[in-house]
Amino acid sequence: MALLSRAGLPLELPEKSRALQWRMGHVTLLELRNQDVPVYVDLGIADMGIVGKDVLAESGRSVYEPLDLGFSRCRLSFIREVGATSAITRVATKYPNLTRAYLLERGLLAEVVKLSGNIELAALTGLADAVVDLVQTGSTLKANNLEELEVLMYSSARLVVNRTALKLKRETLRPLIERLRELTAPETE
Repeated sequence: MALLSRAGLPLELPEKSRALQWRMGHVTLLELRNQDVPVYVDLGIADMGIVGKDVLAESGRSVYEPLDLGFSRCRLSFIREVGATSAITRVATKYPNLTRAYLLERGLLAEVVKLSGNIELAALTGLADAVVDLVQTGSTLKANNLEELEVLMYSSARLVVNRTALKLKRETLRPLIERLRELTAPETE
């Protein structure tokens, strides 16, 4: 919100509200779950959104991704218990599409189980031989005797834009994208 405000959007949210959309001048802000952002943007309900690269890649939606906003950095990793050597027959994840592609690329035939909660628990309880999940610091892995074996991808918050809106609302969207680019550009010495 602070970044978008600094970029010139007139955003002022009430402190406590159960509303799911807010109209502020020429802007309507929608409160969405991360996984829904690519859908709303791709189908043109939202002109633009902010979503993690991991979620965007998993969604397979065709949106324009002009900018890495540089926050919420993490990595999507293949994880097992430390020292595990058993065959991998089942992998648990919140990212079934990315996981299937990863396994296929490595010639591993394993069942992919989609979960929503604490993915690491699947490896600890025997539900799965491995998991694919986000890692930021690795402290949860260390605390649970798990190790990151391979990074599938790096992720951070991305600005995504509906392709049609970018053409039809060019005068509004292009300057906003450029202002966000300026605000998120790494400082050089």
